[in-house]
Amino acid sequence: MIALIVAHFALAACAGPLVHRLGRRAFVVLATPPAAATVWALTRWNTAASGGADTWSWQWIPDYGVAVDLRLDALSELMVLLAAGVGALVLLYCASYFTDDTPQLGRFAGNLLAFAGAMLALVLADDLITLYVFWELTTVFSYLLIGHGSEHRHSRRSALQALVVTTLGGLAMLVGFLILGHAAGTYRISAIVADPPEATLAVSVAVVLVLCGALSKSAIWPFSMWLPNAMAAPTPVSAYLHAAAMVKAGVYLVARLAPAFADVPVWKPVVLVLGGATMLLGGWRALRLNDLKLVLAYGTVSQLGFLTLLAGTGNRNAALAAVAMILGHALFKAPLFLVTGIVDHATGTRDLRRLSGVGRSLPYVAAVAVLAAASMAALPPLLGFAAKEAAFEALLHGTTAERWALAVVVAGSALTTAYTLRFVWGAFARKPGLPDTPVHGVGWAFLAPPALLAVLGLVLGPGVGWTDRLLGAYADTFPADPHPYHLALWHGLGTALLLSALAWAAGAVLFLGRTHVTRVSRRIAWPTADSVFGHLLLGQERLALQVTGFIQRGSLSVYLATTLLVMLAGQLAVLVVDTPWDGAVRPRLWDNPLQGAVAALTCAAALLCLTVRRRMKAVVLAGLTGYGAALLFVVQGAPDLALTQFCVETVSMIVFVLVLRRMPVHFQETVSTWRRAARIPVALASAATVGVGLWVAAAARTAQPAGAAMVEEVADHGLKDVVATILVDLRAWDTMGESAVLAAAAIGVTSLIYLHRRSEGTMAQEELQGRTAWSLSAQHSARLPQGDDVAPERSWLAAGSTLAPEHRSIVFEVVARLLFHPILVLSVYLLFCAESLPGGGFVAGLVAGLAMITRYLAGGRFELAEAAPLQPGLFTGLGLFISTGVGLLGLVDGTVLHAFTYHGHLPVFGDYHLSTSVLFDFGVYLLVLGVVLDIVRALGAKVDRQIERAAGVLAPEGGPEAGGSPR
Repeated sequence: MIALIVAHFALAACAGPLVHRLGRRAFVVLATPPAAATVWALTRWNTAASGGADTWSWQWIPDYGVAVDLRLDALSELMVLLAAGVGALVLLYCASYFTDDTPQLGRFAGNLLAFAGAMLALVLADDLITLYVFWELTTVFSYLLIGHGSEHRHSRRSALQALVVTTLGGLAMLVGFLILGHAAGTYRISAIVADPPEATLAVSVAVVLVLCGALSKSAIWPFSMWLPNAMAAPTPVSAYLHAAAMVKAGVYLVARLAPAFADVPVWKPVVLVLGGATMLLGGWRALRLNDLKLVLAYGTVSQLGFLTLLAGTGNRNAALAAVAMILGHALFKAPLFLVTGIVDHATGTRDLRRLSGVGRSLPYVAAVAVLAAASMAALPPLLGFAAKEAAFEALLHGTTAERWALAVVVAGSALTTAYTLRFVWGAFARKPGLPDTPVHGVGWAFLAPPALLAVLGLVLGPGVGWTDRLLGAYADTFPADPHPYHLALWHGLGTALLLSALAWAAGAVLFLGRTHVTRVSRRIAWPTADSVFGHLLLGQERLALQVTGFIQRGSLSVYLATTLLVMLAGQLAVLVVDTPWDGAVRPRLWDNPLQGAVAALTCAAALLCLTVRRRMKAVVLAGLTGYGAALLFVVQGAPDLALTQFCVETVSMIVFVLVLRRMPVHFQETVSTWRRAARIPVALASAATVGVGLWVAAAARTAQPAGAAMVEEVADHGLKDVVATILVDLRAWDTMGESAVLAAAAIGVTSLIYLHRRSEGTMAQEELQGRTAWSLSAQHSARLPQGDDVAPERSWLAAGSTLAPEHRSIVFEVVARLLFHPILVLSVYLLFCAESLPGGGFVAGLVAGLAMITRYLAGGRFELAEAAPLQPGLFTGLGLFISTGVGLLGLVDGTVLHAFTYHGHLPVFGDYHLSTSVLFDFGVYLLVLGVVLDIVRALGAKVDRQIERAAGVLAPEGGPEAGGSPR
């Protein structure tokens, strides 16, 4: 099973080169995987028909009980034959439908085959989460297929409409799956169906959510708006996705879960009412349309409502009729779509008002269409007749609600007969006063796929008993019926046959009075799908604007207060309802008085922030709170955390200072007394709630701390620094993800700074030529603006002479020169000693960044370029590349990176051991250094350049003395 699914996706990835080399003949090769899946399913017929199942399982997320479980039983057997068999024929049809010069044909072919693989996996999935994954894959691929003609606005809009509707339904369904899995104690579908959870309120809600996903996928009202517009897709897509495969996914899910949840009170009202309404509304709308594909599209909507009604009825005979109708629907609706594509291909139009005499010009095409249409109208001796008789018989002997549903089904069947006659008449009949439509010939390869499907519908009419054993195996999963129905073409004269005759007669009358019916239909027509979707989007946009205007007031204090109040309400609700402090140990204020003293000073610094009016003083006080937290780490005995906190706080304060240079000295916002009085209680209450929550979480612990196992694991490796080892070894993938986020954030910040770079009024010549301060050597620096003649001759820094004398500090330059290299050596030491002493790639990168910041503060932006002549992006990218590569290398021999450890002896240094975790840490080191350089370059050097421009320091016409952007 899994090999067949993988084969679909693997060959889909090769579709582009295949189409490039073979042209449209590549579709014949691409039809191989679905054809193989069809043959494989046929070989498993007896097993499935006997009530057995083939299974395959792979533990995906074992800790959460999520696995990739595949299962082929009777229902899956039927759906695999439809998804794979019709898919193979549609791919063969594409070889004749398209031409070699069709734009983006390779991408279309790959998407179509990938969709077939996703659909195959969906109907085989025996795990709710696995089913959801492939469910959404079919949504994505259908979006790509519907929007294949992306140069047309209608195609893009239709694809977006289908994506929005089915994705929203899928998200609701996922929530329902999670609730069902939790209630049942398993996500295994076969286990849930065999032993369903008790019908509690939660289960009822879950059932409704799951039905939302199923009904949206199968275009059941009110979600039916997307399917007719999806006809913007090429005809093969309409025949496969919207007749035989994707729209059947919702019906399949209803049929799969019906044995377990049909007795849940909310199930039948939703399924019977919405299914019946969809059948009537879709059939009525099809009577007034003139596009052949739209007639079939609304007919498909009507038939999907019928299928949903049958599949969700919840009794054995209705379930048998449902799966028989699923088979029959695929065998008549797919060939009708394919025939429509042939008519469009041969005549250049699908407008039934312009088509005339096509049946005489294309007799074989007309014969195939009539054969499939007769099955859709449920005429004997075709499969559609046998399935419709089974449906009438099942509903006739059901409950009162089911007999009411029968009346709806008979009315819907009359509409089906009417729009079937309208389709055949519109496509092939000769119309008075209209000349015959010119056509070109159709090859046998073009007609063969729809002809084969239509002939199967004819053969399986008298031979429907051959399928009874397989379809009955699924129906037998429902409670036994005292009078079990068996599929056969003829059950004698009876009420069911009389109802069929009534439907045929009423349908013929509707067709004969089509002029009046069309007039009445247009007068009482409901809004079109485009209109509904457009109004919904417009209303959502207006609502979003109103909400945004109400919430986004441009005040950071309002945003923060809103966040804190929501957090406060949620935490207080949990604390009041759950009373988690019951049984908790009595809290200790501190382990030693020094902790209390540091905490008091930290709180005092935080409170002083409320009284200051100067921005710089506020930054210093806020920084003191961070240093206070670092001192608490020192007192508690966590030097590695303290070292990291000190470095982070120092870099943060420097960044704040660099930004504040371009901001007013004082806070300009005037805070009224009442607003200040409102802010302080919110802040204090939030802080107290967080403190209580942390205490409760720590004091109410019942299990052993997870850290003990990690300490033991680290000790087994002969290491001492638990934190560093956890970050780069035991949880290296988490660290790699966080590093990627850090790099993305830095790129985002610097991109905002450089957003208007090319639109600045004065542009230096170096910038126009691609030269920046980053690429200037010491020789170039010597030609930069030199202060004045009283500047000292001794240059402690490479670019120190570029500063004006009033901006220089010789003491600072000397200190920076003396400390730069020792700080870099310290950063390397912290990098390599991390396994046994405090350190690591993150803190080492911050220390190296501080060395670069020191050079910048002492010598300016050109000094920074001299200290780090390479672009910061190179450090960031190389660090991320190394970390990712080492992380992937760890998968070769296990999940921990210490699987690769090397020991050796050096003459001077002695014995050493080098593990791949050190390489991982080296990547983090480079990444953090690059991020710090990028931020300092953007917020420091770039702002320097702006200040110099504003002061008129730079020459207006550029030249070497104009400098350049450090970027």
